[in-house]
Amino acid sequence: MGVGERRRHAGAFGTAAAAYAEHRPGYARDAVRWALEPALGPRVLDLGAGTGKLTAALVEEGADVVADVPDPAMLEQLRSAVPGVRALAGSAETVPLPDASVDVVVAGNALHWFDPSTAGPELARVLVPGGVLAGLWNVVDDRVDWVADLVRVGGGEVFGRRDALSTWRPACTAHLPVTGFGRPDHLEVPHGQRRTAESLVATLATRAGVLVLPPDERAVLLGRLRAQLASRPETAVGGFDLPMLTCVLRTRRT
Repeated sequence: MGVGERRRHAGAFGTAAAAYAEHRPGYARDAVRWALEPALGPRVLDLGAGTGKLTAALVEEGADVVADVPDPAMLEQLRSAVPGVRALAGSAETVPLPDASVDVVVAGNALHWFDPSTAGPELARVLVPGGVLAGLWNVVDDRVDWVADLVRVGGGEVFGRRDALSTWRPACTAHLPVTGFGRPDHLEVPHGQRRTAESLVATLATRAGVLVLPPDERAVLLGRLRAQLASRPETAVGGFDLPMLTCVLRTRRT
């Protein structure tokens, strides 16, 4: 995906900010704790914080959080969900913070939207020496048959390589900055979400690849997802657990 296309996809979330806040899952707490574990201090920048899903967990862990949100609609949702947190309208390429001002930079389902060639030096600038950079992603467990079938039906518009357990690690590692940072560690923490067929479709409708589709194509795609869920005994009637994991890549500023 080129820079222009990446920006178009990333910018689509603001059109569905309320739905994103309602339907997207939070993050496994053990994964959040592991991301913060090597921190030299409590100051955390939540980069591309969206509606505050990760921000809320960081606050609950006692972090002193600054949230960086480029989209005004997402920023409004975050301020409602996590009142009192310092929230800034910035970007990964231009972080509105001084040099060496944070101990940790985290990004929840967001690191892949940044250009590592320009964001990397900026993140190194705001981190203290030895500071931590951690990316967290909620991925579906495609070792489960019905989940693998849903990934196949959804295709690239719904599920990129970073969205499934079988492919997340190489896909996400490619988005880590290299210069100025060490070799990353990784962790996978089980993390389910209780869904119905309709609420799962509503969740998947907030994916960037779906949001940028023309309305008629979006309706067809969501219809295919509903039909697939209706065809499986695990998901056809009532509530079910969506098997997921929160996956983390963690590195240090050298």
